[in-house]
Amino acid sequence: MIRTSPHFIKPTPLQVVMLKVAGALLPGIAVYCYVFGAGILLQLLLATVTAIATEAACLKLRNYPVKPFITDGSAIVTAWLLALSLPPLSAWWMIVLATVIAIGLAKHLYGGLGQNPFNPAMIGFAVMIVSFPAQMGRWNAPLSLPNVDLNTWQQFGYILTGQLPQGMAFDTLASATPLDAVKTALMQSHAMSDILGGTIFQAGVFPSEMGWIAAAYLLGGLFLLQQRVIQWQLPVAFLAALAALSSVFYLLDPAHYTSPVFHLFSGAAMLGAFFIATDPVTAPTTPRGRLIYAALIGLLTWLIRTYGGYPDGVAFAVIIMNIAAPFIDQYTQPAVFGRKTASPAKKGT
Repeated sequence: MIRTSPHFIKPTPLQVVMLKVAGALLPGIAVYCYVFGAGILLQLLLATVTAIATEAACLKLRNYPVKPFITDGSAIVTAWLLALSLPPLSAWWMIVLATVIAIGLAKHLYGGLGQNPFNPAMIGFAVMIVSFPAQMGRWNAPLSLPNVDLNTWQQFGYILTGQLPQGMAFDTLASATPLDAVKTALMQSHAMSDILGGTIFQAGVFPSEMGWIAAAYLLGGLFLLQQRVIQWQLPVAFLAALAALSSVFYLLDPAHYTSPVFHLFSGAAMLGAFFIATDPVTAPTTPRGRLIYAALIGLLTWLIRTYGGYPDGVAFAVIIMNIAAPFIDQYTQPAVFGRKTASPAKKGT
């Protein structure tokens, strides 16, 4: 019998890793349903079916065996992250198109899992928000507001047909996201105290009801850290950089800049920190590189949110830093065992 040394660690199967990531998303999905309704469940189903079908079609075209890759769970996780990034009542064709772009172009065009330089879910989201800004800005208000009265079947019907019950218009259900509301109001020279007094910001502990969704993603992210599915440097550096930069400007001018709590628990900050920036394929592999990479994502997120043309900046920040990941890896290689500095080969590059 061949015995392995105790320092040899058996790698965790990819299916197990993806199952844990999907499980960690469940608290966020549950709170999402509570805040916006069960329409997200149909979006998740549409994205999942499209992702699996696109994955199978691409594998067939590339003459790869379908079953080993279709069952690894990576396409499903990409589909879920993408569906959770789109507006709650996005039309079915938006979900399908975004998923085809994510799986077919951002993943398989570069060679499939492990070869893609960009996060597929964020590419799908970015293409949609650039191509269809009006549709991507159509967020419905939380169900807790009195003007919102859509049951589950009505939400499903709107996603599939674009039709609301007679006498009801989407404008009566529409609401800006907290990030969008703040950005628009500041451009109109409103005071921050007046902005945060709006209806969508009355959520107790958090700046809005979406903060509870972010808290659920945080809970799922802590589970992934406990299970060692993700590396701590990525979410910690992301959130620390975002919190630090927003704190400085908030302390300097609270009338024009939002608090770090607002930035951390609004938009896709928690989803990005624990589920998107931690993508092992597109992030650096060195410990120091992960800290630099994630901190710069936090910096870019704040800059885009504050000065950019889009309410949230997580997707674009991640894509920009995906480009830099190989260079960060190259210049943050740790010293080879037995040496005090990096390898000579690295110095000569």
